[in-house]
Amino acid sequence: MSKKIRIPAMDLLFKSILSLKDTEECYIFFEDICTVNELLSLSQRLEVAKMLREANTYLEIAEKTGASTATISRVNRSLNYGNDGYDMVFDRINKNE
Repeated sequence: MSKKIRIPAMDLLFKSILSLKDTEECYIFFEDICTVNELLSLSQRLEVAKMLREANTYLEIAEKTGASTATISRVNRSLNYGNDGYDMVFDRINKNE
């Protein structure tokens, strides 16, 4: 992770998220801390990443999610050259299903 975001305020944010016990608590917290558009953008990126991992085309992803090709491309770049955060989360979700 970039040193630019490794700051005490970010540590507080992540500790706060890790303290949440269930999905309902996530809804409560995230509705307070984020705008609706911010939450929709985050969830859209996660859905795009999932669909890219499932080998959907950009066109299929854009049609289903409403994401721009620029967003799809950014998510794809993260999947291919990022820190493997998406894969880590998807692996854990799949193990718990």
